[in-house]
Amino acid sequence: MRLSSQLLCLLKESYANAFVQKRTQRRALELALGTLCALGRRTLSRSICAVGRHHQDWSADYKLYSRSPWEPRDLFDPVLKDYRDLHPIGPIVLAFDDTKLPKTGRKICSAFWQRDPLSPAFRTNLLYGLRFLQVSLIFPHYRAGDFAARAVPVRFVECPAVKKPGKRASVEQIQAYKVEVKVRNLSIQGLEVIKELRARLDALGEAERTMLVAVDGSLCNRNLFGIPLDRVDLVARCRKDARLCLPASEGTRRKYGKERFTPEEVRADERIAWQRARIHYGGTWRAIRYKELNEVLWQRGARTRRLRLLVIAPLPYRISPRSRVNYRRPAFLLATDTHGSAIVLLQAYFDRWQIEVNHREEKETLGVGQAQVWSPQSVPRQPAFAVAAYSLLLLAALRAFGPGRPSDLMLLPKWRKRSKRPSALDLITLLRREINETHISDRLEGKIAQNLLPYAYA
Repeated sequence: MRLSSQLLCLLKESYANAFVQKRTQRRALELALGTLCALGRRTLSRSICAVGRHHQDWSADYKLYSRSPWEPRDLFDPVLKDYRDLHPIGPIVLAFDDTKLPKTGRKICSAFWQRDPLSPAFRTNLLYGLRFLQVSLIFPHYRAGDFAARAVPVRFVECPAVKKPGKRASVEQIQAYKVEVKVRNLSIQGLEVIKELRARLDALGEAERTMLVAVDGSLCNRNLFGIPLDRVDLVARCRKDARLCLPASEGTRRKYGKERFTPEEVRADERIAWQRARIHYGGTWRAIRYKELNEVLWQRGARTRRLRLLVIAPLPYRISPRSRVNYRRPAFLLATDTHGSAIVLLQAYFDRWQIEVNHREEKETLGVGQAQVWSPQSVPRQPAFAVAAYSLLLLAALRAFGPGRPSDLMLLPKWRKRSKRPSALDLITLLRREINETHISDRLEGKIAQNLLPYAYA
């Protein structure tokens, strides 16, 4: 089936649950197609021009984000339902990560100065913009063949920072600020997203399956590890100098053992043997070495909760076939699952990298965050709307072609002949070509392809 037909079916299914009125559903569908297919910067004006409504009143398009009553989380339901049907066995693996969208407008109430993640190690630069927490569902395509896993977004939630009071603030305002920082930080907001996703999966009939959440080092703290969640396991990258210990021996009143150690010391300890496992990453199955230490306590982070420490040995690689062998840095993982398979935890950690592919395609290919909106309702909902359209595009490609790369796509350049799956740019190129040949909507009448190039710089 054609990609455009699958995408339209998914958009109609998603918007039928999110939007109440039929006219709002149709307007949202056209804006989603304009967001995906427009050329250049993905502003709302270019999306409006792409669908052929550049001579009409544009206020209704902006009011879709600022006034229309809908929830961004409802747009991602088709992804959860398809995952349930495709992979009904095993834990539900989710990747969590925060991302920043640079902005310049001073009227955006939730924008703030924050650390630029692309700044060098010797110089911390600042970035003014928005902060979002993205959750992507990991589709393990390597179970069906020689394909890499793919992350498909299921949540894109704004996580603004609490504004610090000025120099003339009263003592009460400063105390209220300190309390609010502890309640509204990134970890607490991520915890709320985990609980909401757990409830949503239960409503879809997945109450018997466990959620396995893979997070990076910024979310490896007491806010997530200190509170056990029902049917939710965590695997996170921790610091190499984290202070860990074993439980105290029985017959004493102590909870923590006297001897402290770090993950780096476990890696260097020759008394703990290395184990081997086959993990799929980098497009193929590879052998890795790891160490495992179970029933570990992290007093400052998880208190008396038993954890599992996994130490991954540095992985060798070559820049070219004849170059010398280099080694990456070792990785140290803490997991709350102390009884399951270590291979599942390791594979989930390696699959978490796919969310970085989502970030790159959303920002560079789709221009998420480039829309010029400042309404308190529009600021968090417009980027989530664009990410949902991108997510449904990936799902439509999976329905139409499977996990591999179809033959009817554009020929790859010479330096990309080994690509086994289509990128977001490949799918958007195919979508533009199909829309030029297909009747999409009663009001569009094929004009979307005619308006792409003339209004690319609108």
